[in-house]
Amino acid sequence: MSFSSFGRIQTPVLDIGYESAGDPGGTPVILLHGFPYDVRAFDDVAPMLAGQGAFVLAPYLRGFGPTRFLDPTTVRSGQQAALAQDLLDFMDALNIDQAVVAGYDWGGRAACIVAALDPARVAGLVTVGGYNMHNLARSGEPAIPEWERSYWYQYYFHSERGRRGLERNRDELCELLWRTWSPAWGGAREAFPASAPSLHNPDFVDVVIHSYRHRYGLADGDPRYQRFEDLIAQEPHITVPTVVLESGDDGVGGPTATAGRDYFTGPYIQRVLPGIGHNVPQEDPEAFGQAVLSLFD
Repeated sequence: MSFSSFGRIQTPVLDIGYESAGDPGGTPVILLHGFPYDVRAFDDVAPMLAGQGAFVLAPYLRGFGPTRFLDPTTVRSGQQAALAQDLLDFMDALNIDQAVVAGYDWGGRAACIVAALDPARVAGLVTVGGYNMHNLARSGEPAIPEWERSYWYQYYFHSERGRRGLERNRDELCELLWRTWSPAWGGAREAFPASAPSLHNPDFVDVVIHSYRHRYGLADGDPRYQRFEDLIAQEPHITVPTVVLESGDDGVGGPTATAGRDYFTGPYIQRVLPGIGHNVPQEDPEAFGQAVLSLFD
């Protein structure tokens, strides 16, 4: 493991476990994983950044690894606004005024939302797949059939059969997603066991199911995040310096090319990564790390 320290910090909702590397006096960089991954995705990225003077922090998202809810009655929400608020709360708890934020999948969504809604907190953004926010009002509009086929797991999770499938077969199901979302990555099967324990968090199933139901209007959100959801619905522009990484061989949805470019109104670079699938930092840590370093002053 490449991170040198493990810590915990309490926010208003969560006790967040996180791993860190580098000088605490260095440039803060927050790395945000997605579903169904964890901070092991950044094991090769963290030392690269720490070696260039960064203070690297990788929190486990709600429902993953050692992160826990403080109150048993709190809604186990996986909605996008909750992930974004968690990022801000994490920064507040650690007294981080501003950071470079970088993520993919769920983590990229949190990073994009915070960059759009609270740009003073974000010195720079790395996001895989561009403008990674859901417009819930358009959630009923179909994508092209080839992309819809790759979303099978989302529709599966809409049913109680899918909930039970995730509960009973989470390792087999999530390893399948790893392999099919990164079809050219021969190391997916071997890398999965290091992250698998994080998927056995007691809230994992509830958070995941809520996430994939809420985004399609099949579950109510947690009212505490409604203000953020209302702001996200306005599709705010992202003004902070941004590097967009596009997976050239993503097995879920496929590469988005220039989709969402108009939402970025600040300094912007897009890089396409041929042969790289969904799990960019683990498949191509050099490209991910260099994207973050390019945002340093």
